[in-house]
Amino acid sequence: MPSHDFSGQRVLVTGASRGIGYAIAAAFARAGAELTIFAEDEDVTGAAERIGATAGRRVTGVRCDITDRGQVDKAIDTIDRLDVLINNAGFERITPLFSEDPETETTFRRVIEVNVIGTYLVTRAAVRRMGEGGRIVFTASVWGKTAEGGFSAYCASKHANVGFMRSVARELGPRGIAVNAVCPGWTKTETSLRSLRDEAKTLGITEEAQARKMLAKQAFDGLMEPDDLTDAYLFLSSPKVARNITGQTLHVDRGEFMD
Repeated sequence: MPSHDFSGQRVLVTGASRGIGYAIAAAFARAGAELTIFAEDEDVTGAAERIGATAGRRVTGVRCDITDRGQVDKAIDTIDRLDVLINNAGFERITPLFSEDPETETTFRRVIEVNVIGTYLVTRAAVRRMGEGGRIVFTASVWGKTAEGGFSAYCASKHANVGFMRSVARELGPRGIAVNAVCPGWTKTETSLRSLRDEAKTLGITEEAQARKMLAKQAFDGLMEPDDLTDAYLFLSSPKVARNITGQTLHVDRGEFMD
């Protein structure tokens, strides 16, 4: 039995075709939510079908580039009411200052467009479907509180997510909408493993050496799996449990960052 019951709750998870977003979406589906997922890639429909088949319920998948306001508005129009928004969609790439690659600036802009502008567009459109008791949860990052050399765009975007979350929490508080963020640490996803490889290449060391360096920052050893994070999102989205929590960051990072 799921630890939380979202029966009758309408939930939107962005960036849910794989990785952390997929795990979050699957957890909400198992908990009885009426679920919609957004993702930019064409596999979003297949991801929705797989989640639905496992949970035994219908899940709607919508292809959407969240940096495009027209696509966002059209996608949100498929939802008539919303109880929970999980702002999970994100883009992570290495952007070293001294890179000779002419695409680095383009990559920097894309990271900011997806993680900051896209998150703003989705939130602005979705909140119009949300009433009192609504919940918004951002996927920030441990790097939204700390930083890693070479990832200036991603770190800047995640610090921005935390600041945006806090401002929105203040703005939506009078409407009874709670707004919080989860800050994951190193998690075994396609994106994080790519970042590990890219950083190792930039530093001229092996992937194994870079992994040891990265894991040494944690109190607990080892990478997390996406499923290790899902309870944090369910908790912060709960109609009852999180009714007194807003404007907060919940770290699930094996002790990499400690307030």
